[in-house]
Amino acid sequence: MAGRREHSLDPARLRAALETSADKLGRAPDVVFLHNPERTLRAAGPEHGHDLFLAAAEALADAARSGLCGAWGVSTWDAQPLIDALCAGGTAAPPRPGHLMHRAGVLVGPDALAAAETLARLLGVDVGGRWAMSPFNGDTRQSFWEDLRVTALLGDPPPAGVSTAQAAFRLAYELPPVTRVAVSTNDPAHLAELAGAARLDVDHARVQRYRTLLENRQRLVDAS
Repeated sequence: MAGRREHSLDPARLRAALETSADKLGRAPDVVFLHNPERTLRAAGPEHGHDLFLAAAEALADAARSGLCGAWGVSTWDAQPLIDALCAGGTAAPPRPGHLMHRAGVLVGPDALAAAETLARLLGVDVGGRWAMSPFNGDTRQSFWEDLRVTALLGDPPPAGVSTAQAAFRLAYELPPVTRVAVSTNDPAHLAELAGAARLDVDHARVQRYRTLLENRQRLVDAS
């Protein structure tokens, strides 16, 4: 049905969707992402989920080989169900995707940061193929953004004139490390502001201390 969103790991439906996309675009897309496979994997359980993901990955890899897309990848909001499925499959490993997209940025918790890195390792996707999404967890108009001082992670002293949104966008490349950050906007000026922010320097030692603080805080919460 037109305009309806569905999540499926069925190889035949994935193939049909790729053929439809290429037909409507008038060209093969450069990258196709398997979107939120965890929605199916949670219900399937790890062992059956492994088989489902393996079949879907093979279908997308075959589509890339046949020219229906330039490359394929996985886009996930919650990496843990996919990690569980991959670890339940013994020696049977799926084809390696060229890309992995996951949440990133200063609002992502330590468990999600660690899960993204674990999933990247299991899928064999290096930093060059990793993309981030949702660096602002929706938008920067939420009131809590006024209280964040993330510019301090860029250096001491923080660079003059850099907004919280610009700093948060730049830090999404580091928490965890990725090569691209995807955002949506209908404001060209906002997009230009973020594009400029991608060139900002980062104090990597401070970023690592920030991650360590997050992890230590999580351990205290878990132990309480």
